[in-house]
Amino acid sequence: MTTEKEGSIRSVPQRQKILHYHGEEVRVLFFVGALVLIIAQSTGADLPMSTLGAVIVAVLLVIAAGITNPGQFWIHWFNAFMAISGTLLFGTTAVAHYRAGMGIFDPSFTYTEALSLIALFALYFTTRTIRGLFMRPRLF
Repeated sequence: MTTEKEGSIRSVPQRQKILHYHGEEVRVLFFVGALVLIIAQSTGADLPMSTLGAVIVAVLLVIAAGITNPGQFWIHWFNAFMAISGTLLFGTTAVAHYRAGMGIFDPSFTYTEALSLIALFALYFTTRTIRGLFMRPRLF
């Protein structure tokens, strides 16, 4: 990659690919999850939390997404906690909605199912990141 500045061309090194690091994917999933959560709450979906709870969780997801990086190991444990909590909370609610006869096109079911799947994917990528970081003891 090259950039031009005042007539001169300067080479900028590419970012290194860190093996087994999936923080970028988790960051995107958390941000999308926060957006879906706010949209679901504002459209009146039957979510397993209050409006204030939904906003606080959305803020925590965005903050976690912004802090996530390969240099800070603790944030990946926090990401795992958030992903596990989201998977359990929204996954059990989605199953309960479906078993109660709620159709798959009902917005409440669709939002809770989407949030549970987003959290599940985030959990997968966070777990792979934690595993990868443990495989590289020189980082700690």
